[in-house]
Amino acid sequence: MIADTDMRDRLIVGLDLPDVAAAEAAVRELDGVATFYKIGYRLAFAGGLDFARDLVADGKKVFLDMKLLDIDNTVAEGVESIVKMGVTMLTLHAYPKAMRAAVAAAKGSDLCLLAVTVLTSMDEQDLVDAGYEYDPHTLVLMRAEQARLCGMGGIVCSASEAAAVRRIVGPDMAVVTPGIRPAGAAMGDQKRVMTPGDAIRAGSSHLVVARPIVAAPDRRAAAQAIIAEMQAAA
Repeated sequence: MIADTDMRDRLIVGLDLPDVAAAEAAVRELDGVATFYKIGYRLAFAGGLDFARDLVADGKKVFLDMKLLDIDNTVAEGVESIVKMGVTMLTLHAYPKAMRAAVAAAKGSDLCLLAVTVLTSMDEQDLVDAGYEYDPHTLVLMRAEQARLCGMGGIVCSASEAAAVRRIVGPDMAVVTPGIRPAGAAMGDQKRVMTPGDAIRAGSSHLVVARPIVAAPDRRAAAQAIIAEMQAAA
């Protein structure tokens, strides 16, 4: 998953926008700069699933960030439907039974299944509050190993854990890192963040960047600056 040398294919722009019209405007503005887009809950539930199909039809790559988790049969059926959409990546929570069901359902397709380890908005106290006995780093590495054994296509983790995850999953699995913030950018609700260049050097295959691009006064310039930093770090 890291064979792409064109950093435009390794930057995933998060379309964390309120509706399809706003997302369409962002994609138009980024035409020729960005090729890969993330659609999460906010946009998905505002017509974004049909928009995802439109992006695929237009030759764009789509990262569908649904973080699936349910009983095995329901996960499998959901994945079977998503395979038909033609998207490039899909997230699910890194629970072994759910991962095994998803891998079986996606077998023979080009869909890259990504295991979400620990959300980048969570720190150690957040995990304690949620009932976990592990710190974020330990839990991320445990789930990365489970994802590898289940046959997943990649991992979603903080860039601060990318180097350790890369050592576990090897060179071929995707390591997708949200929580990317260019130097001087506001952290927002993220707690475990890293700059684009540092994330590439740490072993990230793909960077997910939303607000620093879509909320920028000049989206094209913001995306181009991030791509240039990624290229310089490769």
